[in-house]
Amino acid sequence: MSPALSAGFGVRTQARISDLEAKTDPAKLAQLRKSANEFESQFISQMLGPMFEGIGTDETFGGGRGEEMFRPMLIEQFGKQITQRGGFGIANQVYGELLRAQEASHG
Repeated sequence: MSPALSAGFGVRTQARISDLEAKTDPAKLAQLRKSANEFESQFISQMLGPMFEGIGTDETFGGGRGEEMFRPMLIEQFGKQITQRGGFGIANQVYGELLRAQEASHG
């Protein structure tokens, strides 16, 4: 898709999302945004996981059972931090789809 077409698509999509937000309870919007951000965090964490599988541990200062247990938590936090700093834009797309799905289910 050309940049001009994708820019136009983004404007129309944003206008549609704004219309849906105007019709939706603010508490529900916050819940949808939170769900979308959590989805993106999990997606990023799953994507980062394989990067750490091949990394060896320094037995002098780490490794062992403790590092095995805490590494998934570290990767999860990396995913949350990346999402908080803007992420990949997945959360915005998911948020828009959740709004559209809510509208479709409620008429």
